[in-house]
Amino acid sequence: MHKSYFLIVFSILVFIETIIANFEGLENLHFVSKPLIVGLLLFYFSKYGKHLKPHTKTFTILALSFSLVGDVLLLFVYRSGLFFIAGLLAFLIAHIMYSIVFLKQRNTEMKPYGFVFLLLIYASGLFYLLKPGLGDLLVPVVIYMFIILLMAVSAFLRHKSTNPSSYNQIFIGALVFMLSDSLLAINKFYSPFDFADFGIMFTYALAQLLIVFGLLKQE
Repeated sequence: MHKSYFLIVFSILVFIETIIANFEGLENLHFVSKPLIVGLLLFYFSKYGKHLKPHTKTFTILALSFSLVGDVLLLFVYRSGLFFIAGLLAFLIAHIMYSIVFLKQRNTEMKPYGFVFLLLIYASGLFYLLKPGLGDLLVPVVIYMFIILLMAVSAFLRHKSTNPSSYNQIFIGALVFMLSDSLLAINKFYSPFDFADFGIMFTYALAQLLIVFGLLKQE
């Protein structure tokens, strides 16, 4: 599939998931459109990532696969809160897989202290906001926050160890992934807000797209 055709199909799927599937009477479209977004990325990466090192291919496929599992599990949250816990675990593993991929290309001369400090300020503010609503999920959410911060730091550490295009796409993708998870957490544990589903899913799809394309461009 040519890149331009892929982007057209991918954009249509995201449009269906974020807009059309939220119309009254069309909610069941989520069960098709949501898994297809990452499923399409998984297919595209598997097809066009053959030039990458086995380590990168294996752990990226695992990251996308666990993301796909997480997407499916979160579709059934309305049936039981356990599906949310399971989905959280699946995405936690996906973030770990991505971190392993990024750290393999880290610039060992970089000192990320300033970036880590900024992330900790952001995470502390978010945690302060969410804490009253976390209840029994406080520990799992804190662990999840730590892992996604690790992914962002590992993406940051690729600076000057690969080409600028790959670095920029993956680093921005990691930050957008943080934003998507933050929106989800605020909507669930602090206060639901208008267009939450759109914001969460759009940023999530964009993050995954940027990371996959960035990996395909790395040297």
